[in-house]
Amino acid sequence: MDSLGIIESRSIAAGAVLTDIMVKAAGVTLLRAGTICSGRYMIHVAGDRESVATSVSAAQDAGYALAGSYTIGGVSPQVLDALKRGPAVRARGAIGVVECRTASAGIAAADEAVKRSEVELARIVTGQGINGKSYFVLTGDVASVEESVAAARQALGKSLVEAVVIPSPDASVVSALVKRV
Repeated sequence: MDSLGIIESRSIAAGAVLTDIMVKAAGVTLLRAGTICSGRYMIHVAGDRESVATSVSAAQDAGYALAGSYTIGGVSPQVLDALKRGPAVRARGAIGVVECRTASAGIAAADEAVKRSEVELARIVTGQGINGKSYFVLTGDVASVEESVAAARQALGKSLVEAVVIPSPDASVVSALVKRV
């Protein structure tokens, strides 16, 4: 699985139908399908680039209102691990926190960020309990975190709520943000 497809539906009922459409449209693996805040429905599928693109296109063409849709080719293993609630990461020098207007935009921006420089994705939170928004936490040396946060800012454009870099964060701050370290 080298690609990730993301659909964020504005309706839970439409999300259920879109999930069915996506998995039937191409040979993809369903990683997640479920509700997030604000009555939205998030769908993640994985597979080869062509299958994921076909699956996402089928959802886009189905006529339902979407809050976001992405096909990410060559998705970072860090993003897949974080979405699967992967291993904890300890802060290394600095942390970056990037907050996004939608859950789907946050995943795409996190992928751009981790590909830009030597950082680790410590956590990604999509939608639940934060009114349909998302945020992710990066760690690494200060320069790398700054470069990755800049990439996320650029990728997000108007979907950016706020992005910060905290050099030498206090351990209690890291613990509060990552909650697995």
